Amino acid sequence: MIPTEDASARKREIEDKLKQEQETLSFIRESLEKSDQLTKGMVSILSSFESRLMQLENSIIPVHKQTENLQRLQENVDQTLSCLDHVITPPETRVQRQSDISAVLLQKARFERGKELLEAEFRSLLTRYSKPVPPILILDAIGGDEDMEVQADVTLEHLPEAVLQDIICISAWLLEYGRNQDFMNVYFQVRSSQLDRSIKGLKEHFRKNSATSALHSPAVQTKLKYTPTKKPPKRPGTIRKAQNLLKQYSQHGLDGKKGSNLTPLEGFDHDLRGVKHLSDDKHGAAAGKDDVLDIEIDSYIHCISAFVKLAQSEYALLTEIIPEHHQKKTFDSLIQEALDNLMLEGDNIVSAARRAIMRHDYSAVLTIFPILRHLKQTKPDFDTTLQGTAASTKNKLPALITSMESIGAKALEEFADSIKNDPDKEYNMPKDGTVHELTSNAILFLQQLLDFQETAGAMLASQAVETCLLWFSESSSSASSYSSEFSRKLLSTYIYKVLGNLQLNLSNKAKVYEDPALRAVFLHNNYNYILKSLEKSELIQLVAVTHKKVEGSYRELIEQEIQNYQRSWLRVTEHLTERNIPAFQPGTKLKDKERQIIKDKFKGFNDGLEELCKIQQGWAVPDKEQRDAIRQAQKRVVSEAYRAFLQRCANISFTKNPEKYHRYSAEQVEEMIDKLFDTSA
Repeated sequence: MIPTEDASARKREIEDKLKQEQETLSFIRESLEKSDQLTKGMVSILSSFESRLMQLENSIIPVHKQTENLQRLQENVDQTLSCLDHVITPPETRVQRQSDISAVLLQKARFERGKELLEAEFRSLLTRYSKPVPPILILDAIGGDEDMEVQADVTLEHLPEAVLQDIICISAWLLEYGRNQDFMNVYFQVRSSQLDRSIKGLKEHFRKNSATSALHSPAVQTKLKYTPTKKPPKRPGTIRKAQNLLKQYSQHGLDGKKGSNLTPLEGFDHDLRGVKHLSDDKHGAAAGKDDVLDIEIDSYIHCISAFVKLAQSEYALLTEIIPEHHQKKTFDSLIQEALDNLMLEGDNIVSAARRAIMRHDYSAVLTIFPILRHLKQTKPDFDTTLQGTAASTKNKLPALITSMESIGAKALEEFADSIKNDPDKEYNMPKDGTVHELTSNAILFLQQLLDFQETAGAMLASQAVETCLLWFSESSSSASSYSSEFSRKLLSTYIYKVLGNLQLNLSNKAKVYEDPALRAVFLHNNYNYILKSLEKSELIQLVAVTHKKVEGSYRELIEQEIQNYQRSWLRVTEHLTERNIPAFQPGTKLKDKERQIIKDKFKGFNDGLEELCKIQQGWAVPDKEQRDAIRQAQKRVVSEAYRAFLQRCANISFTKNPEKYHRYSAEQVEEMIDKLFDTSA
C-alpha cells in the first residue's frame, strides 16, 4: 500500500501540472482568437482594395477606348483633307507649294546655322581678345588718386576697337533676330574670369616688386609727388616695429619670458638698462616675416582699389554690348567671383586677428587699422559702382567693415584690460628701476592710434549702438561732423583709460621693491617716460579732449616721486643737524661723551654717504634732464648741510685723528653725488 503522505504529495504534483496545462491552453486559445481577428481585418482590407481597384478599372477603360476612337477619327480627317487637297489643287500649284515649303525649311536651317556661327564668333572674339589688365597699368590707374600732383590719363582698354565694334554688332543682331540671351551668359563668364585674373596678377606683381620702386610705369613714376621735403603716404610697414614689440610683450605676458627692443625717446640715454634687446639673427628673421606681412597688407589694399577701378571700367564696357534692361544683372554676375575672393581674403584677415587676440596678441589690431581705414575711404566709390546690383552684393563690403570694427574694438578693450591685469609683477621687474617694458609697449601701442584716430574711434563707436541711432537721426552733414567728434572723444577716453590702468599696474608692481627710494625711482622713470611720450607724439592733445589736466597730473606725480626719493637721503643729512650737539665756546675742552657724539655724526654721515652712493650708482634715470636735476637738487641739500656742519666743527678738538672722521671735503661729496645713476662711474 502507498503511504498516505506520498499519495498526498503525488496528488498535489498532479494538480500543479494540470493547472499549468490549463493556463497554457488558455494562452493558446487567446492567441488563436487574436489571430482570427487579425485575419478578418486583413481580409476586409484586401476586399476593400479589390473593390476600389475594380471601380478604377471600370472608370479608366471607357476613357481609354474613347480616346483611342478620337485619335483614329483625327487620323481619318487628316487623311481625308489631304486627299481632297490633292484632288482640288492643280498639279502646277502643288509643285510650287512643295518648292516653297522646301525653301522655307532651307532658309530656317540656314538661319539657325548662321545664328550658331555668330554665337561661336561672339565667344571666340571675346575669349581671344579678352586679356587681364597689366598690373603696371592698374597701379597707374589707382595710384593717380593720392600720389600724384597731376593725375595721369590712364585708360583701361579691355578690347581692341575693331573687335569691340564687331562684338557690339553681333550682340545687337542676336538680341533682335536671334531672340537668344545665351550670349550674355558667355559675356559675363569670360569677363568675370579676366577681372579675377587681373586682380590676382596685380597681387602677384605686388609681391614680387613691392620692395623696389618699379610698381608704376616709367611715365607715371615721374609724376609721383614724393620729395625729400614731403613724407610719403604712410604704409602699413611703418607700424611693424611697434607691432613686433607689442607681440614680444604679449608673448612675455603668457610664458614669462622677457624681450623688447625699446626705442628710446629724445633726451633719454641710448640704452635703457634692464630692457633686453633681441639678437641680430632673431631680429633679421622677424624682419623677414614682417616684410611678407607688410606686402600682404599693401597688396590687399591695392587690390580693393583695383577692384573698384576695374569694375567701373567693366561696367562702361558692358553698357556698349549688353542691352540696358540686362546690364545690372549681368554686371552683378560678372563681378561676383573677384568680389567674393576679396571678401574671403578680408574674412581671413579678421579670423587671423581673432585667433591672435585669443592668444593675447593684441598687436594684431594694428594690421586691421590700415585695411579698415582704406575700406571706409573706398566705400563711397564702392557703393556707387555697385548701385543697382543685388542687396547681397552691395552688403558684402559693409559686412566686412562691421566685422573688422567689431574685432578691432574687442582687441582695443582687451588690450586695455591686459594693461590693468598684467600678471607679471615679480619676475620681470628691472633691478635698476628703469622704465618697465609694459610702459614702453603700452605707450608704443597708443602712439600708433594717432595715425588712425578716425578708424580707432569708429571701432569704439561701433559698440555704442544708441549713439549710432542718434547719429542717423541727424541730417547727413551734421551727423557726419558729430560722429567724427564723438569718435574722437571716445578715443580720448580710451587712451585715458589705458593710462589709468597702466598707472595702477605700475603702482602695484613698485611694491615689489623693498627699498622705498628705488620704488620712487621706478615710478618716477615710468611717469616721466609716459609724460615725455605723450608730449612728443601729440597724444597729450588727444587725451586733453576729455581730460585737460592730464599733463599737470603727471607732473605732480613725477614731483611727488622725486620727493619720495629725496627722503632716502634724510638718514645721511640727519647726522649733520645740530640735534644732540652740545653748546660750547671756542677753545673749550669737550667731555668724552660730547666728543663721541661728534665722532658718531661724522661716522654716520660717512657710512650713509658711501652706502647710498654705492647702491644708487647702479640705479637708472634714463632722462638726462631729470637725472641732472635730481643730482643738482641732492648736491645742493647735502653739500650745504655738510659745509655748515664742517664749519661748526672746525675749531673743535674732538679727536687726535681728524682725518679718520673728516674723510671727504664738500667738493668730494658733490663729486660722489654726481656719480649717482651711472654704472660707468
